[in-house]
Amino acid sequence: MALPRILVLVLAGGAGGRLELLTEQRAKPAVPFAGVYRLIDFPLSNCQNSQISDVWVSIQFHPTSLHDHLSNGRPWDLDRTAGGLLTLPPYKGTERGGWNTGTADSLWRHAELIRAFDADALVVVSADAVYKLDYREVAEAHLGSGAEVTMVTTEVAPDDASRYGIVEVADGGRVSGYAYKPDEPATTTATNEVFVFSPTPTLDRLEALNADVGEEGLEDLGSHLLPAQTADGLARAFPLDGYWRDVGTVPAYWEAHREFIAEEPPLDLDAPRWPVHTRGGRHSAARVLSEARVEDSLISGGTRVGGDVRGSVLSPGVVVEAGATVVDSVLLPGVRVRAGATVTRSVLDDGVDVGRGASVGGDGEITLVGRAARVADGSELAAGARFPEPER
Repeated sequence: MALPRILVLVLAGGAGGRLELLTEQRAKPAVPFAGVYRLIDFPLSNCQNSQISDVWVSIQFHPTSLHDHLSNGRPWDLDRTAGGLLTLPPYKGTERGGWNTGTADSLWRHAELIRAFDADALVVVSADAVYKLDYREVAEAHLGSGAEVTMVTTEVAPDDASRYGIVEVADGGRVSGYAYKPDEPATTTATNEVFVFSPTPTLDRLEALNADVGEEGLEDLGSHLLPAQTADGLARAFPLDGYWRDVGTVPAYWEAHREFIAEEPPLDLDAPRWPVHTRGGRHSAARVLSEARVEDSLISGGTRVGGDVRGSVLSPGVVVEAGATVVDSVLLPGVRVRAGATVTRSVLDDGVDVGRGASVGGDGEITLVGRAARVADGSELAAGARFPEPER
């Protein structure tokens, strides 16, 4: 019996404004994570480990930051003569050309390509979460259910539920209620932005909805499409029992790194049966000098540590000079913390230079320093600061 034909569409075109300075010059899926990875590595590795080789990536904001990392799909065995990785940028020339205005709008704009591919199942995923999931298992469960959409779900904290699409699940896994980012969530069961659609009926429904919604457009999947499928009794839930973390905000991004420096991290990123792959770098081994002190931290290749590093993540090329202190922080590639400087509870973007004796962050809210910023010698950035300050 032939395996079902599965197409994965990675929606990687969002502006990522909730990550503030981290997405001013890069696409959200290109944001580094856990030292050597990028957020898009997680869905692409899930595709590889699920043995799915037809993967399309819809891009829009800062596309070069993604193109450079994707490397034609080679790190995930997607650089193939037939199939493999295909990037879908915005385009002009047809009635469906133009700027995507939401995830459902993006799906509608690529509908003709999807129909021509003729998949049995269409897996649509975002690229701003950290998790492992067998997409093929979900797709096969969907194909046997009679549903038009299967929503992968996870449990979230009650005070965080209003950020997500919230579902109510009846006996047998049928989704009996769906609300997109509700003010008063009925449950704490949230969709985790992985959906399996039956392509033809879903695209037909999108066409009908597009004719009805008028100027407001199709917007996101949760705005019109998923509520309509739920109302018709054609939505099913597939619970994800393992780890899942949305890192689309600065506090969530920082908290996720805290989880991965624990003695037992929530995911083994090097697990032989389900490794997370990324574009390989050209970095030498990390160098830890005799005067250094390193505790409970992730230290990437190409780093040089001469100071005190505790509870932190150092990406490739980071330098922490002798006499400097880095505590509970995430330092992205090429950051330099000079002698006598202190960095606490902060996220420092690529190439940030913290001057001698400077102080960044402290107890309280997470401090965020943007790409290539120079923190002057002896200066102080208080907890919760944004440097440079975002334009208003």
